[in-house]
Amino acid sequence: MVFYALFAEKTDLNYLTVENISKSYGEVTLFENVSFSIHKDQKIAFVAKNGSGKTTILNILSGKDEADTGKVVYRKGLKVSFLSQEPDLNPNLTIEETIFDSDNTILKVINTYHDALNNPEDVEVYQKAFDDMDRFNAWDFETQYKQILFKLKLEDLNQKVSLLSGGQKKRLALANALINKPDLLILDEPTNHLDLEMIEWLELFFAKENITLFMITHDRYFLERVCNEIIELDQGVIYGYKGNYSYYLDKKDARIEREAVELNKSKQLYKKELDWMRRQPKARTTKSKSRIDDFFEIKQKAHQRRKDHVVQLEINMERLGSKILELHKVSKAFDDKIMLNKFEYVFQKGERIGIIGKNGTGKSTFLNLITNSIQPDSGKIILGETVKFGYYTQKGIHVKPDQKVIDVVREFGDYIPLKKGRQISAQQLLERFLFDRKKQYDFVEKLSGGERKRLYLCTVLIQNPNFLILDEPTNDLDIVTLNVLENFLLDFPGCLIVVTHDRYFMDKIVDHLFVFRGQGIIDDFPGNYSDFRAYEDSAPKTSNTEKKTEKKQWKKDNNTTLSYNEQKELKNIESKIKSLEFDKKELEAKFNDETLSTEKINELSTELQQIIETIEEKEMRWMELLEKLEG
Repeated sequence: MVFYALFAEKTDLNYLTVENISKSYGEVTLFENVSFSIHKDQKIAFVAKNGSGKTTILNILSGKDEADTGKVVYRKGLKVSFLSQEPDLNPNLTIEETIFDSDNTILKVINTYHDALNNPEDVEVYQKAFDDMDRFNAWDFETQYKQILFKLKLEDLNQKVSLLSGGQKKRLALANALINKPDLLILDEPTNHLDLEMIEWLELFFAKENITLFMITHDRYFLERVCNEIIELDQGVIYGYKGNYSYYLDKKDARIEREAVELNKSKQLYKKELDWMRRQPKARTTKSKSRIDDFFEIKQKAHQRRKDHVVQLEINMERLGSKILELHKVSKAFDDKIMLNKFEYVFQKGERIGIIGKNGTGKSTFLNLITNSIQPDSGKIILGETVKFGYYTQKGIHVKPDQKVIDVVREFGDYIPLKKGRQISAQQLLERFLFDRKKQYDFVEKLSGGERKRLYLCTVLIQNPNFLILDEPTNDLDIVTLNVLENFLLDFPGCLIVVTHDRYFMDKIVDHLFVFRGQGIIDDFPGNYSDFRAYEDSAPKTSNTEKKTEKKQWKKDNNTTLSYNEQKELKNIESKIKSLEFDKKELEAKFNDETLSTEKINELSTELQQIIETIEEKEMRWMELLEKLEG
């Protein structure tokens, strides 16, 4: 979607100003009095929890929606492209017609030239079209837009939009936005529906192109490498961070610590002023009346509390036997397209495999084979008797008409079993997945995309699987939920297969990769995605047999002393220490509660000491592994 701003100009470099916008739906207030601005050359990521109104704000910026209060002011004449989650494309046009269905002057020149080529007898028209191609430097532009379409796997320019998949439509809309070279590009989850190769290309494109960006994305490597500023909507307040994602994380932690100190000061002052108020001063002087007025402001500050509830993932994993999953000489083809060719693999306990490869190389076929959705052409797939799959698919949750959130979970029972023989009610479980009692009685179709994914994740985990298959689990989940999911998966003792384009997610949780090369070739790479990219970038192009030898040598050179299990332990232990440090901070904050009984203080002290001792143990082991790694 491309549009031109018609509002008054504010300043030379100020592209857009958002002034005090608010939005509510019925009794639910998404945000109030939100203000920020976008300036030339900024590359801004907009970060907020699911359900807080990120996409709504983008829709207000694009004119698709209206704010209840406030206004959005664009620089006069500004050219803006907007990429939404659900692109609005004309189904009757072809890919090429969609590109040329634009107000872009250079595209019109190229289109006129193509028309002139089809009518060579009109020499005068052809000469003018040719001259215009020179005048507007349209030759290079035509090459550029065809390269963009090629990189986004949209080579068949005559294909109708109506025949494209959802992912292809999103990529076409992205291509359209890039080709039009806007002053300001607004993007809603631009990396969704892109494979890893496309994402890395898009990163480089944004790095070299002089373009102003404002986007929502959960892709943390993309955030880190593309954005130079983060705007966060946190509990209804906008915070700006002039740096990339790492800078944002550091400064946010510092801000929350400062807020905790200020809150503690406010509580102490409130206690002092409350004591003064209880003495009920009789002399109502101007000074005392002012102090009484101030008391109520102090009281409000002292009772502020961060709503930092975190998703709690806990399951009662079924016991996993010695025989898990075996594939013996498994082959599968569709017509002349080979997906698997005599593939062999025996899964071991604790396998953590990432699956990567271009579209059409057999990734989905592989998942369908091992879950018995389709049958192999030849070979055997043997599934252990104790294996219980938990399959998180791209299709997401199946929404029934008029179904409420609580109804989805109650289909699995009013009470759900947890570890050590405990159980939890459906309502309590949903609260652990950040659905409060009021939200539990909302209709599922009213949930945001991220909330639906979180609910779907809940339904997969409560079935207590011991072999998790996650097909693009990170789409639409906010970064907070992603961090919790990653930490849960690091501690998950069962088997795990992940298909994802989220490189950060994959780097954190997988130990090795199945690389689908196409035509039935599947490499088993001993490392995570960043290891694989480093290997691919450094290794010369050789035969498959030579590649296997090089791959083993590369891994040996890059990790000389740690065994496979020690590599896993080192990866897991770093994340576990971070998680324990977070638990320690949360526990220490509880001591600020002045109403704590002596018994509760002793209980918390014991728990805190246990966490401190565990951190020390983990750090000692971490040092041992590092020393061994460095030889």
